[in-house]
Amino acid sequence: MKTSLTLQIRLVQRCYPQIYLACHKTHIRAASTSYRLSSQDSSILVHLDTPGGISPRQLALHLGVQPSTLSASLKRLEKLGYLQKISNSHDRRSYSLELTSQGVEAMSATSVLDSAQVTKLLTFLKPAERRRALRGLQLLADASLQLSAKRKRGNE
Repeated sequence: MKTSLTLQIRLVQRCYPQIYLACHKTHIRAASTSYRLSSQDSSILVHLDTPGGISPRQLALHLGVQPSTLSASLKRLEKLGYLQKISNSHDRRSYSLELTSQGVEAMSATSVLDSAQVTKLLTFLKPAERRRALRGLQLLADASLQLSAKRKRGNE
């Protein structure tokens, strides 16, 4: 007999690829796009789209790179106007990174998921269903950040 957790795992394994494939863009991004972003740049922007921002150290830890490696990319994205540094009121030496309105636009336009297809997908749901689905998706995303952080610390 299958356990509840086993069935839940299978549900995620089945559903996530279906959503991804239904909404995935078929083109390959290049740094030469109008937003001048590589796929790595786009990935960084996605990780900056968090309430309250994220510190460069946290971002590097999550991405599995050294802060010094990430520094050049962050400077470039800031120069392009896609992110801003927000000073920590308790410690002037530290700051968090947040997307600017231009950064939000660039992140959405260069996402691996096509906005038009995601829009169509969401319209199949009634408003209450949509809220529940998006809340569940947010919970899974939050848990994935915790899992990544734990993995990077070697606690898994």
